[in-house]
Amino acid sequence: MTVPRPEYPRPQLVRERWLNLNGRWGFEIDRGDSGLERGLLERELEREILVPFAPESTASGIGDVDYLHAVWYRRTVTIPADWAGSDVLLHLGAVDHDATVWANGVEVARHRGGFTPFTADLTGVVGPGEDVTIVVRARDEPRGPQARGKQSVAYANADCHYTRTTGIWQTVWLEPVPAERIERIRVTPRFVDGAFDVEATLRRRRDGLRLAVEVCDADGVVATAETSADDDMTPSVRLVLPADRRRAWSPADPHLYDLTVRLLDGDGEVDAVESYAGLRSVSVRGNQVLLNGERVFQRLVLDQGYWPDTLMTAPSDEALRADIELGIAAGFNGARLHQKVFEERYLYHADRLGYLVWGELADWGASVPGPVEDHQQPTTSFVTQWLEAVQRDVNHPALVGWCPLNETWQPITDRITQLDDVTHAMYLATKLADPTRPVLDASGYSHRVPGADVYDSHNYEQDPEKFAAAMSGLAAGDPYTNTHDDRVISIPYAGQPYFCSEYGGIWWNAAKADAAGNDRRESWGYGERVRDLEEWYARFAGLTDALLDDENMFGYCYTQLTDTFQEENGIYDFERRPKFDLERLRAIQTRTAAYERRTS
Repeated sequence: MTVPRPEYPRPQLVRERWLNLNGRWGFEIDRGDSGLERGLLERELEREILVPFAPESTASGIGDVDYLHAVWYRRTVTIPADWAGSDVLLHLGAVDHDATVWANGVEVARHRGGFTPFTADLTGVVGPGEDVTIVVRARDEPRGPQARGKQSVAYANADCHYTRTTGIWQTVWLEPVPAERIERIRVTPRFVDGAFDVEATLRRRRDGLRLAVEVCDADGVVATAETSADDDMTPSVRLVLPADRRRAWSPADPHLYDLTVRLLDGDGEVDAVESYAGLRSVSVRGNQVLLNGERVFQRLVLDQGYWPDTLMTAPSDEALRADIELGIAAGFNGARLHQKVFEERYLYHADRLGYLVWGELADWGASVPGPVEDHQQPTTSFVTQWLEAVQRDVNHPALVGWCPLNETWQPITDRITQLDDVTHAMYLATKLADPTRPVLDASGYSHRVPGADVYDSHNYEQDPEKFAAAMSGLAAGDPYTNTHDDRVISIPYAGQPYFCSEYGGIWWNAAKADAAGNDRRESWGYGERVRDLEEWYARFAGLTDALLDDENMFGYCYTQLTDTFQEENGIYDFERRPKFDLERLRAIQTRTAAYERRTS
């Protein structure tokens, strides 16, 4: 059979040799989570599943949408004999939520978190030319604090909560690597200096190793640099590009340079990886967010990243690219990647298409029963998973901001809560992990960090006049801020860059437009449904104009790109078919924003 999702899954650290393990695996649902005691580790499993599609999806061949407290996977593969002399790594792109991995009965990895990759080193367990039986168990509890994003904790979908994902949902693959190797690279563009700083994290080292980096464009080699890899924990080099070979990355010209990073010894090449980079900067100046020192109004769309038959997994690599092209066609220049850490291949396409994105943790799931003053209980696991996401994606030029938390509403009292601690921890950790991008401590709702880089709000008022009035206070330093039951849930605005990071969500489904009293379990959107298409356009234009006309607003994010299950407020339906005249939407959005006309 054709292997699903056959493309290389890690586009910024590429090696030539690898083996895709997507395809048919043995599978068994373990609703009581008693499989280890019942011998599921040792025996064949009862069913088959098509990896990397989750068992709740129809594409997987399972299609079970009930609670799956634990699931098991099993597959035997032969390590290629021509990998002799190499260590063998098993990579899992994402497994939801708590995973344990065995190879030939030996536990080789544990990982918590449903959205970030992890790796098992099979060295010493199995070698080239040998068979290995890989068993994966994933546990996924529907209750308790857990970063689950938009996955419904109720049995059925409702409102803006969708079908759950359990187990493997991104590519599984094997890779041969040298014992002394490049584990990660960090590429930091220095736009003002016309340079790239490249540092490498190495696995094992010995005397005499050197790090060499080459930057190329379509005309050939642009710059090279080399340094000793003996002494520094992360050897690094700076590659200054000649003035006549410098070309900035931007939405108008998403130019990328190719990078080759080599680890050398006296006899030649020890390891080598291919990557790429964009020369661009993101900065904050007063109440402005600047790209390459210029004001670029961020016309963002909320992207949930779900598909009808494959759920959080894109059905194909082309589907990832197509969603970006759909956004551009409607007049957006970027997206908030909402309540999900998207597959890295999405960012690869965003880099090439010049599509601005904000990265976000799928943090929904932190709310627990109890007093409203302390009901948000994100755990240390939220911090760990978030740092894994930042580490994976930090090199992508399309990514222009970080948002660790979203809508973590909780009243401010005179007590320090777990939400306060974790919000500060995630903000500070992000700034330490990546000081080159602005960080929004929490999108909308509970801003907790004084002096955070960016401030925002969510406003789903559907009347354009009332919306404009609510959003009109920014120039006076008194912008719209979210509250809950008239209680303050955020620290005050402090004059930093501000945007409305969720608005619109206009509820429209033509097939149901004439039905009276629609069941909101079957169709859901914000506010009152519009009566016809012309009312939809008028509302979209009125809401959007209020933000485009505010010179102190650096951007907005419209909800949303596509309908998602019962949530029918997309520009496109769930099958990616346009619901509206895209040229008309582009005309509304792409006129010059007041922010772009500013002179200071």
